[in-house]
Amino acid sequence: MPVWWRLVRFGFRLLYNEMAFTYDLVSRVVSLGAWHCWQQTALKHLPSPGATVLELAHGTGELQRDLHEAGYHVVGYDLSPYMGRIAQVKLKRNGVPARLIRGKAQQLPFATGSFAAIVSTFPTDFIVAAETLHEVHRVLQANGRLIIVPAAAFEGGSAATAALEWLYRITGQRGGSGESDDVGAYFAQFGFEVDVVQERCPHSVAQVIIARKKV
Repeated sequence: MPVWWRLVRFGFRLLYNEMAFTYDLVSRVVSLGAWHCWQQTALKHLPSPGATVLELAHGTGELQRDLHEAGYHVVGYDLSPYMGRIAQVKLKRNGVPARLIRGKAQQLPFATGSFAAIVSTFPTDFIVAAETLHEVHRVLQANGRLIIVPAAAFEGGSAATAALEWLYRITGQRGGSGESDDVGAYFAQFGFEVDVVQERCPHSVAQVIIARKKV
């Protein structure tokens, strides 16, 4: 692996672990304040409130709080103990039950058919690993949904958005989502039907992948 990409991977590892306390600030900066809106686009594609939802890679717990406030029964799952501790504190401070479990997405410790939906916003490439998608398919209920927000793009031509788009490109955060037909063909191998939609946020558009479990 070239030196640059080793550095990029190392930087992301730090951000998700030892430097996780900077994650919320970094997210706001690199999104020009739109990060929370990008995350919330996933909520539009969930089943009705009251359903049980798993968030893969819950991070600092922002979406856990949103899901709880929207009326869902939520479980969070993340490999990083640093993210887990931050999320625990944040959720407790906001009076939100913290049902957080640590582990790998490729090995989900849940019974078959446990969840009506699974959500993951801005995950790393673990989300498309064959082992992850097999496990996701297993723990979803019939007609359950995997909702992924993999990326967002800025609109307009300001210097700030141009600089951030350059930053996303050089760190490998652009060009990896593929065309919707390609995404659909890939997910079909694991028993999913896919729609790819665009959701608008301030000065940006978020991409949302809705993968429905075929029965």
